[in-house]
Amino acid sequence: MPPLRKSVLVAILVSATALSPLAASAETITGALAKAYQYNSQLNAARAGVRVTDEGVAIAKSGWRPTVTGSSSIDYTSTHAQGSTQNITTGNFGVQINQTLFDGFQTRNNVAAAEAQVKASVESLRNTEENILFNAASAYMDVIRDRQVAVLTEQNLQFLTEQARAARSRFEVGEGTRTDVAQADASRATAVAQLSAARATALASAATYHQIVGDEPGKLKAASPVAKLLPSSVDSGLAIASAEHPAILATEHLVDAAAFVVKSSEGALLPQVTASAGISDNYSHSAPDIRSTNGTSTSANIGATLTIPIYSGGRTSALVRQNKESLSEARIQIDVTRDQVRQALVTAWTQYTSARESVDANRQVIDAAQLALNGVIEERNVGQRTTLDVLNAQNAVITAKINQASSERDVVVASYAILQAMGRLSVDRLGLAVTKYRPEEHYNAVKDKWFGLRTPDGR
Repeated sequence: MPPLRKSVLVAILVSATALSPLAASAETITGALAKAYQYNSQLNAARAGVRVTDEGVAIAKSGWRPTVTGSSSIDYTSTHAQGSTQNITTGNFGVQINQTLFDGFQTRNNVAAAEAQVKASVESLRNTEENILFNAASAYMDVIRDRQVAVLTEQNLQFLTEQARAARSRFEVGEGTRTDVAQADASRATAVAQLSAARATALASAATYHQIVGDEPGKLKAASPVAKLLPSSVDSGLAIASAEHPAILATEHLVDAAAFVVKSSEGALLPQVTASAGISDNYSHSAPDIRSTNGTSTSANIGATLTIPIYSGGRTSALVRQNKESLSEARIQIDVTRDQVRQALVTAWTQYTSARESVDANRQVIDAAQLALNGVIEERNVGQRTTLDVLNAQNAVITAKINQASSERDVVVASYAILQAMGRLSVDRLGLAVTKYRPEEHYNAVKDKWFGLRTPDGR
C-alpha cells in the first residue's frame, strides 16, 4: 500500500517530436503525445507494476484452494552381529492433501483487499499516463519556444554586428564617436554570449524531449491550446476533478484495501479449521531374510483440525492496531490528494488566463517596439539619436519577441495542465492515433489461475 500511495501523484517532465527535415509534414503535438504514450519507459514500468499487483489477487485466492504435497523416503541399514550381516531397506511414499475450511474470513478479506489494490493501481497508472502526456506536451512546447529564442537571438546578433560595423564606419569618417563604437561592440559581445546560452537551452530541451518521447525532435508544427476540452469555469473544473481525477480515485481504493486488511488481521483471532487426507505406501526388505520382515503396506488417513488461538505474545493485537492506523492514514491521504488536485487546477487556470492576456499584450508591444526601432534608426541617421538609443530600441524588440514566444508556449501548456488537473488528459479525449493499453486484459487472464508459470504474454 505505501508504495502505491507514494506513487499516486508522481509526475515527469517531457517533450515531443522528431521527423526528417525532408518530410512532407512536420511532427504534430498529438503525434508526439502518441509516441510518449507508447514508448515512454516510466509509463511502461508503471504498466508492469500494475501487472505485478494483479497477481496479488491470485495469491490471495490460493487461501481457498487445497495444497497437495508428495513425500518419499528410503533408508538402508546394514547390521553386523555374531558373525552374520543383515541388510534392511525401508521406504515410504505418500501424498497429503490439506484444505482450509475456515480461517476467520482472512482469505475472503485478503482477496477483497487485493482487488481494491488492483483498482488503486489501475487509477495510479491512469494518473501516470496523464502526467506523461502533460510532460510530453510541455516538452514539445519547450523545444518550439527555445528554438524560437535561439533564432531571435541569432537575428539580434546579426543586427548588432551590422550596428557595430556601421558605428565603426561612421567613426572613421568623423560622424560618430569612439563611445558609439564601444557601445555597439559591447552589445554585440553580449549577444554572442546570449546566443550560446540559447543554443545550449534548445539542446537541453531536445534532450528532455528524447528522454520522454524516445525520439529526437525534428521539425515541429506550432500547437494550439485545447480550448474546446476545457471547462467553462474553474468551479466547473473543480467539480469534475473531484469526481474523476485518478489520483483521488486511487486513494479511495486504497482506503477500501486498508479496511479489508484490518478485517483480515482481526480474523487471526478467530478459530481455524483445516481438513486433511493422505495415503502412503510403506516398503520393507531385509537380506538375508531371517525375520520375514519383507513386504509392503498401505495406509490412509483423513481428519480435521480445530485450532483456537489463545495468546500470540501480543503480535496479532499489534498487527490489528497497526493496520487500523494505516487505514486512518489512507483516509487522511484522500484529503491531501484533493487539496493537491485543487491547487494544481487553480494554478493551471490562473496561468492559462494570464498567458492568454500576455499573448495579446505582447503582440501590441512587438508592433510598437518595432515601429519605435525603425524611427530611432532614422533619427540616428540624421543625428537626432545616438547609437545607444538604437541599441536600447533593438533590445526592447528582441525582449518583446522572446516574451511572446514564452507566452504562446504558456497558453498551450496551461491548457494541457488544466485537463491534467481535471483528470481528463487521456488518449480518448485527445484522440491520439495509438492503441490504448488495457490493464484489465492481464488482470482477467491471471486472477483465477490455478497453475502455470508462464505469464499471459508467454514469458
